[in-house]
This record gives sequence, C-alpha cells and structure tokens, in this order.
Amino acid sequence: MLDTAKTRWHPIAALHDLPLRHVFHAQLLGREFAVWRADDGFVNIWENRCLHRGVRLSIGINDGRELKCQYHGWRYSNRTAGCTYIPAHPADAPARTITNRTFPAVTRYGLVWTAEEPEGEVPDIAGLPGEGLLTLRGLPVNAPADRVVAALRDYRFQPSGQLDGADATVEVDGQSAFSLCLRARAGEAETLAVFFVQPVDSNRSVIRGVLDGAPDSARLAVLRHHNARLSKLRERIEREALAVPTPAPLVPEIERVSPELAEMPEETVHGRKATIRVSVARKWDAADGIAGFELRPLRGLLPTFQPGAHIDVHLPNGLIRQYSITNGPGESDHYVIGVKREAASQGGSLCLHETVREGDVLAISEPRNNFPLRRDAVKTVFIAGGIGITPLLSMAQALANQQLAFDLHYFAQNAGQLAFPEKTAGLGAALKPHLGLTPAETGARLAEILSDYRPGTHLYLCGPGPMLEAARTIAAERGWPETAVHFEYFKNTNVIDDSSSFEVALARSCMTLTVPSGKTILDVMREAGIDMPSSCEQGACGTCIATVIEGEPDHQDVYLNEAERRAGTKIMTCVSRAKSARLVLDL
Repeated sequence: MLDTAKTRWHPIAALHDLPLRHVFHAQLLGREFAVWRADDGFVNIWENRCLHRGVRLSIGINDGRELKCQYHGWRYSNRTAGCTYIPAHPADAPARTITNRTFPAVTRYGLVWTAEEPEGEVPDIAGLPGEGLLTLRGLPVNAPADRVVAALRDYRFQPSGQLDGADATVEVDGQSAFSLCLRARAGEAETLAVFFVQPVDSNRSVIRGVLDGAPDSARLAVLRHHNARLSKLRERIEREALAVPTPAPLVPEIERVSPELAEMPEETVHGRKATIRVSVARKWDAADGIAGFELRPLRGLLPTFQPGAHIDVHLPNGLIRQYSITNGPGESDHYVIGVKREAASQGGSLCLHETVREGDVLAISEPRNNFPLRRDAVKTVFIAGGIGITPLLSMAQALANQQLAFDLHYFAQNAGQLAFPEKTAGLGAALKPHLGLTPAETGARLAEILSDYRPGTHLYLCGPGPMLEAARTIAAERGWPETAVHFEYFKNTNVIDDSSSFEVALARSCMTLTVPSGKTILDVMREAGIDMPSSCEQGACGTCIATVIEGEPDHQDVYLNEAERRAGTKIMTCVSRAKSARLVLDL
C-alpha cells in the first residue's frame, strides 16, 4: 500500500492548523514538513530543515512574508523558499542555490493536501459540498495506515442533528486505500463523514475527518462527540497493533540541489543571459514620467531576489536595460519595476513606454544583487533621487517588515513625481519627501541629513550622478567611513579612455591575452571563450568584477569606492583598463 503512496495526494494539515503567522509541523511517509500561510494567503509546504544546520523550520518565525530560522536567523521567501538573508554575511546576497525544497499545496475540504510525486488531482468526494463543511481535529494513531482504514469500517457515530440518540445506522459509502466514507442515519437526520488516513510513517497515521455539515449551534458538541468516539477507536487500534511486529520506519530521501539550480544556463551571443520569460501582467503610471510594470512568469516561479537586486530586460528592439526590483519581502509571484522615460533615450525607456503593452512577453535575466542591504545596522539612512527610489524602496520595505530603524529621504521635483505611492504609504513616518529643491538647496539638505554620523549607521544612495557625488563628498566631510556608505549609479557618466593597449593574464585559466585599444577586457575574454557574467557593461552595476593579483588597474567605473580603488585588488572588466603593461586576474 505504501509503495504507491508517494504519488497520491494526502492531507497533512487542516486549515485551522494554520492560524495567523503560525508554522505547523506536518509529516508524511517519514518526511517532515514546515507548513505555513503567508499574509497573501499562499500556503507553503517546505522540507522541514534550514539549509544551514538542519534545524527544524517548524519552530521558526513566520512574519507573514518570510520564514526565519530560529538558530542563526536565515530567512526564506514566501512561495520560492529561496534564502533572502544570512546574518553571518550581512554584506552579501545569498547564492541562488540556497533554496529549500518545496512541495505542492492544495486546499480542499478544509484540509491542506500535498504529495511527494503527485499524479492526478486531489480526490473528488461525491456528496461533500464546497462550503459548510466541519473539519474534525486530526487524531494521531500509532498504527499503520491500512490497519487504521480497516478499523474505521467499524466506527459508529450519531448524525449531527441527533447526537443524543444511540440508534443510528452507519453504512460504508465508499472506500479507497487511504480514505473511507461513512453515512450515519437516525430518523430523518443524516450525516456523511469522510475519513482520510494520513500515513505519517510505516507505523504512524493521522485520522482526518470531514463532515458534510453541522448546525452552528451544535458544532462544538459534534466535535466532542467524534473526538470521544474516535479516541476509543484509537485505543483499540493501537492495542491490536502492539500484538504484531512493528514495521521498519520509512527513511525519506533528502534531494540534492535541483538540476535547474545546479546547471549553468545557455550562453547568449553577447554573454548576457535571458533565461526567463515573463508576461507584462500590468502596466500603469507609477508617477509622472515613470511607468510601472508587473512581470509574471509564463511558467513556474520566479527566482528569489534580495533587496537591491536588479534584472536585465531584453527589449523587443534588441536593447538590454537594467531595472531594479521594487518588491517587498515575500512578494515572489511577480517582479515590479519602474521605468523613467528619459528625454535623451537611446531606445530603452522609449521602447518600454511606447511599445511594450500589457500581455507582451519579455525575456529577462535572473536577479543579480551588487547593491545588497545590510540588516545589522543600528540605523539605516536611505537617500533616493527620482527614479533612484526603486532599489531603496525594496530595501525600505524589508526593514519595515523586520521593524528595523530607518529613514527614507526621497528627493523629487514635485509630489506627482513620487513613484509607487501604494508602496511608500506603508512606510509611515520613515518616509521623508524633499520636493522642488534647487541643486544648492539639495546640497544644503544633504548636509543636514548627513551631519550627525553615529557608529553602526549605514547610508544607501541611489539617484542622479551629480546628487550621488555630492552626497558622497558631504558624507566623507562629515566623518562617515567609506565602509558605511553604499551607492548605486544607474549609468556611468565618466568619459571612457580606451586608447591604451596591455596584456591580461588569467591565472586560473592559464591564458594570456592582449587587450588592444578600442576593446575592453571583457570583449577580449569572451573572444577567447571565457564566459564572464555581465549586465550593464558600462561600469555601474559591478556584475563583471574581477580580482586583481598583479598590476595596477586604471579604474574608469562608478561602482568601486575610493578605498577599493586605492587597494587596486578589484577591476570592472567592462570599462576599466591597466596603467601597468600587464594585469594578472584571478580568472
């Protein structure tokens, strides 16, 4: 009987086992599950272990959007079960491969159903209406499932409308390997009871009963009636089970990382990968001159993202542009991006504003995060200019969800240019708009905001280049350490000098290449067959960063801070070059 159980749907919890922000410990065929309902109503069924130390996630904290392990605080996202934060590495975004195993979830008859390798649908029980059902308390039994199903044939109970009597006739209305339908009649009263037997292990089961209804005034009495009678039946079943040898316990197989996560996607001609197809589920005016796009996957789930992450969007006109994900934590069934219509657009924002419509299909990359959020700060200060709100909005929502201290200073020309008001409204007093300021007034306001640095405070900047330069200069003058100042430029406004020629030795590839004038290190490596990830290819995002072992880089990016430039141990291969005749890279 258990040899086909993996392909069958089984109830592992009742809906009343999932109250607000609770995590339920369920078991099926020797495997443990953490079952929890997010605030958006989605029911998650996961392998009941944190990927760090194997601690049970069923004792974790459900904050409505993410599940937090109690041991070292790893956080996992609603729907995808992807890791979103590792406290021991607060400055790094977790790898995509840190994703827990998930199982399908279906709610029906007041129960939560799942299967390890499901075939078909959840069983359809004739006579059970869609509404008004009464779900009984799950009753654990120390006996094999087949013995429990057989014993349930002798279960006797009164119809819900005739609990005081003792003359009900009970007939078997149907039976399968793991369920039994019983119908009780007494006079004109009649009740259909369906009992599903959940095979917890080879010698443990749970009886989950559903009645076709009960008067509201009698529901508590009905529950007590069945609880008392089923408890007596359990005593008999367990007594009989003790008289036979106990079967060996089932040992679940712990899967390795799925092939989808373990294998590298196919490379495109230009080296930038667009492995995900999404549809534009919604397009709207997020603010004056800013369009919002809700992107949903054509199939499956979208990869887990962390606050500050961006995606490459491959446009119908052949261009590739990078846009930050604005979602809050747990909003993992779609991505929301904001696109500002640029007056001097080279075709990217213009295409999205004028050509792309709801229902269109776009190709996007997996999320990358070169602008990760630290959550170990005493306080976080965000400064956003215009469309620079997008990555900081995701960060602010994450901190708000965890009740961590932050201020979000949002600079714009007027209230109509404040994007995504439906998201910023949830930030309360932490949102501090600054509207209609001149460049001089903006500088003065930045000086006020950054005047009082306190240890443990972190600063995040995103917006127009001049504003970021001013904020970084003021922060340095006010004593902010470079390690506490984090920034992201949307584009590199530096004039790139690509007139030099030099050699690049790739230490791990045992290869030496010549970089001529007019070509980048990234170009030459790709021509030589080296698959180097990239995104913006203008020195702003940090995706193509490489470690320098020997030589002096000529930094022309806007990603590295001054301390990192002086150290000379990192280089952006898409724009930066060499001041020395030779560079040795750890590639």
